Amino acid sequence: MTVESRLRFLHRSRGALFAACAVALLFANPAAAALYKWTDANGRVVYSDQPPAGNEKYEIVGGAAPPSNPNAVKDLAAKEAEFRKRQTDAAKAEKKSDAERVKQAKLNEMCERARANVRTLAAEQVALVRHNEKGEAVPVDDATRRRERVEVEAWIKANCGG
Repeated sequence: MTVESRLRFLHRSRGALFAACAVALLFANPAAAALYKWTDANGRVVYSDQPPAGNEKYEIVGGAAPPSNPNAVKDLAAKEAEFRKRQTDAAKAEKKSDAERVKQAKLNEMCERARANVRTLAAEQVALVRHNEKGEAVPVDDATRRRERVEVEAWIKANCGG
């Protein structure tokens, strides 16, 4: 084997070794191990990866991150259900509001027609006729005109606010 081929082999081996180390470092989790701190009987501060024996008080320093919320899935599902309920309620309220607007528009139109009818009934110079069951035009007398006007005004007062 020549010197040049040996150098190429070492260079490739070093690259493979570097890649293996990088992968190992990626998967190593040094923060997962807890570090315990306590003061021993002689007053010395002790750090260890094992908790002290006995009933000595200790604290965890730079330990692992706290475990994830075990109820996270349930919490998320509850929040999602709550969000969907708010969306459904909002859609129902919008639909109800639209129905109310349509109902109010129809009522406004009916009120306007009734007011126009009252104006027509009040205009005595305008001759009114009704058609009977035979289709013949029959003039409306003053008493009928006054009675219909009172009825329409009462309907307006009851349904149109005045």
